[in-house]
Amino acid sequence: MHETEVKGILSPQNGINIYRGCTHGCIYCDSRSKCYQMKHDFEDIEVKLNAPKLLEDALRRKRKKCMIGTGAMSDPYIHLEEKLGNTRKCIELIDSYGFGLAIQTKSARILRDLDLLKKINEKTKCVVQMTLTTYDEALCKIIEPNVSTTRERFEVLRIMRDSGIPTVVWISPILPFINDTEENIQGILHYCVEAKVRGIICFGMGLTLREGNREYFYKKLDERLPGMKDRYMEDYGYAYQLPSANNSKLMNMMKRICKANNISCDIEQVFNYLHEFEEKKRHEQLMLPGLE
Repeated sequence: MHETEVKGILSPQNGINIYRGCTHGCIYCDSRSKCYQMKHDFEDIEVKLNAPKLLEDALRRKRKKCMIGTGAMSDPYIHLEEKLGNTRKCIELIDSYGFGLAIQTKSARILRDLDLLKKINEKTKCVVQMTLTTYDEALCKIIEPNVSTTRERFEVLRIMRDSGIPTVVWISPILPFINDTEENIQGILHYCVEAKVRGIICFGMGLTLREGNREYFYKKLDERLPGMKDRYMEDYGYAYQLPSANNSKLMNMMKRICKANNISCDIEQVFNYLHEFEEKKRHEQLMLPGLE
């Protein structure tokens, strides 16, 4: 890790990234892409020393309450968070200033802050977003080696359900020839149904590869799934979009299961829900808008 002071923390879309870089080791991570102009090794975490102060200044100046998002580019619960606690400091500020929170992670470390998430959700709205890609635990450890397993993330979703905290699941990315199977998607959706998630975000079955993350992805395929890189190169080469041949079948299955279980998989609807600030809890919030 290395420490730095930054000039700003809150984006125009009201998002924050408390750290820069990640140690979860997911082989497909888009945040490794060169287009994001990271000037240090991805695992050399940039710790923004003044992040809490900048966030407090920004929240104090805001005339209108809103949802604050985090986790889009860098997971707020990387390993260093156990020691540093910067994510918790920022959540404490979001709570104390009366803002809502939409937080995305792959880590069960979020349970440490369950008390704060409950407090925010009682006053406004807190939405926990969890990425699930691989139902098989052994395969999960291959493609997402240093993070909570899918089963552990499912347990987080169940705890959030029991705590009255709404959840959204990202099913992304789905890797061709690796986890783009009916069995895998059915397993993930079974977890979603049991955890009573509010919505699912899935842009399609497949993944995208840009310069930077493409090289890392292919390197890890060689190391962990011998022969798989050759199959990718034969079918996709250096393409940006790598759609699964099973896309239509799997997407139709997902939509059918979501409809049967009152889970929204309309991306625009789910994103609107994530950004919609609510001053206080409403009985109607038991469902996503449009699903009552």
